Amino acid sequence: MMDIAVHIQITGIVQGVGFRPFVYNLARRYGVKGWVSNNASGVEIEVEGSQTAISGFLADLNSQTPPLAVVDTLMVKDCQLCGYVDFRITASVADKTKTALVSPDVATCSHCREELLNPADRRYRYPFINCTDCGPRFTIINDIPYDRQATTMCDFTMCPDCQAEYDNPANRRFHAQPNACPVCGPAYQLLDKEGRLVDSQEDDVFIQARKQLAAGQILAIKGIGGYHLAVNAFDYAAVARLRERKVREDKPFAVMAGSLAASKTQCLVSAMEEQLLTSAARPIVLLNKGKGYSLADSIAPGNPCVGMMLPYTPAHTLLLAPADIWVMTSGNLSDEPIAYQDNDVISRLNTIADYFLVHNRDIYCRADDSVVKVVFNKPYFFRRSRGYVPGPVNLVHELPPVLAVGGELKNTFCLTRGKQAFLSAHIGDLENLPTYQSYVEAIEHMQKLLAVTPMVVACDLHPEYLSTKYAQTVGLPTVAVQHHHAHIAAVMAEHHLAGPVIGLAFDGTGYGPDGTLWGGEFLVADMRQYRRAGHLSYLPLPGGAQAVRQPWRIAICLLKELYGEDFINQQAIPLVQELPAGWELVIAAAEKKINTPLSSGVGRLFDAAAALLGLRQSINYEGQAAIELELAAQGAGGRVLSYGIKELDGKWNLDFKPVFAALCQALQQGAAVGQLAADFHTTLAAATCDMTLKISKATGIREIALSGGVFQNITLLSQVIRMLAQHKLQLYLHRQVPPNDGGLALGQAVIAGEGSR
Repeated sequence: MMDIAVHIQITGIVQGVGFRPFVYNLARRYGVKGWVSNNASGVEIEVEGSQTAISGFLADLNSQTPPLAVVDTLMVKDCQLCGYVDFRITASVADKTKTALVSPDVATCSHCREELLNPADRRYRYPFINCTDCGPRFTIINDIPYDRQATTMCDFTMCPDCQAEYDNPANRRFHAQPNACPVCGPAYQLLDKEGRLVDSQEDDVFIQARKQLAAGQILAIKGIGGYHLAVNAFDYAAVARLRERKVREDKPFAVMAGSLAASKTQCLVSAMEEQLLTSAARPIVLLNKGKGYSLADSIAPGNPCVGMMLPYTPAHTLLLAPADIWVMTSGNLSDEPIAYQDNDVISRLNTIADYFLVHNRDIYCRADDSVVKVVFNKPYFFRRSRGYVPGPVNLVHELPPVLAVGGELKNTFCLTRGKQAFLSAHIGDLENLPTYQSYVEAIEHMQKLLAVTPMVVACDLHPEYLSTKYAQTVGLPTVAVQHHHAHIAAVMAEHHLAGPVIGLAFDGTGYGPDGTLWGGEFLVADMRQYRRAGHLSYLPLPGGAQAVRQPWRIAICLLKELYGEDFINQQAIPLVQELPAGWELVIAAAEKKINTPLSSGVGRLFDAAAALLGLRQSINYEGQAAIELELAAQGAGGRVLSYGIKELDGKWNLDFKPVFAALCQALQQGAAVGQLAADFHTTLAAATCDMTLKISKATGIREIALSGGVFQNITLLSQVIRMLAQHKLQLYLHRQVPPNDGGLALGQAVIAGEGSR
C-alpha cells in the first residue's frame, strides 16, 4: 500500500501542556514519520505513513489529548511525501502572526506531588517541581512560542539530569519548559523584615517558616502570581494583628487548607465545590461554614461563608501539613495591587510581615487568586484570575481587534482576536496609582503576548473613569459604551445570544447618558443597541461619592421625605436613635440640590435599608452594607411589602419608597431586624419579577439576562430566578466571567466589535 502524507495545524491551548510529547509518542505508536513543532498559531505537524496508520494517528490525535490541552481547531490537508526516516520534535517556528493560546497557571499534579513527598526521589521537597501537566505558565511567559527562552526560567541552565529528562520523549518532563531540580533550579530563602537572611541551624526553609507561623508570626510568601500574607488561621491574636497591619477592618480573608479533609472539618463541601477545590485552577471557593467551624472569628466576621482554597504550588504543599489551615490573603496594603516584584516587596510589606519567604524565579505577570461560588450547582465567578486567565471566551462572530479598557473598580480589560475574547487577570481599583500603573503595564504585555494590535478602543461612558481617560490617550477611534449595556452584552457574549433580551443590570453606580447615575436597569438590548425599558426610581445621593461611603446620608433623606421634620421623633428607627454628626447639613444640601446627584442604583437601596435598620452607617469596603443586610436576612422567610410600579414617559418606574415606609412602620411595631432584612430581599425580588413580566408582555421577549454586582447577592439572585422561572422565561447568568465590573470589559469589547464589523 502506498504511503500518504498530511500536514496538520492545531490551534487552542496546545503549548506548555505536553502536546508535542504527546504527538511524538503517538507517532511512535503508529510508526508514522515526520515532525511536530510549536509555531505562533499553535502546533504544526507533518506525518507520512500508510493510510491505516495515518487514520489511526488522526483519530487518537483528536480523542486522546493531554489533560490540560484545549483544541479549538484541527485542520488536516494532504501534502507531498518527503521521505522522512523518523519522527522528530523540531525547533519552534516564530513568525509575526502569533495566535497560539497561552495556558493558565496549573496546580501541582498528583505525580509531581508524590515525587515531592518521596524521600527517595531526587526532587524530594523541591518547591519548583513541575512537569508538562502542571506548574506555572501565564505568570512566567513573556512571549510565544512557549519555549524556555521566552520564560523567566531562561536564566536557569538545566543540569545534565534535567536536560536528559527534557530530551527524553518517554519522560513526563519531555519539553517541560520550567523543568528544574535542586542542582540547577530556583531556590527559596527566609528573610527577616529588613531583608536579611535568617540564620538558623535548620537547613529546610519551609520548616523554619512553619516554626515562625506556629509562633504567631506573619509571613509574606512568594508564590506563582505574587506574594501572599500568611498566618495561622486558628491563632486569634495573629489574625487580628494581620487585619490591623493590613488596614483591612472588616473584609473577609481567604484561607488555605492543607488538605481537602481539613477543609471539610470547617466547612460544608458539596460535590461541585469539591470539584472546584481540587481542579487544576484551584480557585478560592466560597463555602458555608460547618458546625465544627473553629477558625479565628475575625477571618470572616459575621459571615456564614469563608473563602477556602487548597495548595496549588509545591511550596504550599511543603508549608502546610494536611491538618493545617492558614489565612492566605493577597500580599498588599488595602486597595493596592498584589506585590510580585522582589525589588520592592520588602519596602511595601515590611510594615505587615515579620518574615519573607522568597525565591529567585521572577514573576513576569502578576495574578491574584480567582474567587468562585457554586450557584445552582455551577461555578459563578466573583473574581476570574489565576488558573483561568488568559483562557479565552469564545464568541459567535469574528470581530475586528478591540481593546476594551473596563471600568474603574474591580477592573479587568479585554482584547479580542478573531472569534475569541481575552479578559485580563484581576487588576483592581484604578483609583490607586500603583494599580493604575500595573493596569497600563498589563495591557502592553497582553497585546504583545496575544499579538493583538487594536483597531478600536472601547471604554465606559463615564468621562471621569481613569480607564476612560486612558482610552483617550491610545490614539485610536474610541467607542464609549453605556455601563449597563456592557453588563448585559457580557452575558449575551458568554451564551452566544443574538438578542434582543431583557437585561436586568443591577449594581451601585453607572453613568447614564442623561447625566444621572444608573444602576437599577431593565434594558431591551442586543449587541449593538439598547433601550431603557424600565428603571428604579431615583434616590438623592447627598455628597455624591460620600453617600456611597456613608449610607446614612441616603437613609436620612428618605426619613425626611417620609416623615418631614417629625422624623427625629421616630425613635424606634435605629438610625434616629444615634443620628450621625452633620445630619442637618446633609439634609439641607440635599434639599437645595447641592452636590446631590440622583441615582437609580439598586446598590443604593441596599445601603439605605442597611442604614435604616441600624446594620451599617458607613462602609470600609465596597458593598459592605449590602453584604451585611444579606447576612441579617439569613434564616428568615421574607414577605412581600408594598411597592409601586407606574409607567412614565414610556418607561416602567419602580418606586421603592413604600417599602422603606413599611420597614419604618414595622420597626415601630417591634419587628425583628432580621425579618425586615428578609422582607426587603423578597420584596425586591418580587418587584423585579413584576417589572420583567410587564416588559416581556409588551415586547414578547422571553430571554432574560442578569448581570451587575448586586447579583453577587445570592439570596436576591436565587429568589429572582425562582420567581421568573415560574413564568417559563429563559434565564441567563454569568458562568465564565464575574457579574460585577470584573466582567464589564467583555461586554464593552463585543459591543464595539459588533459595531465595527
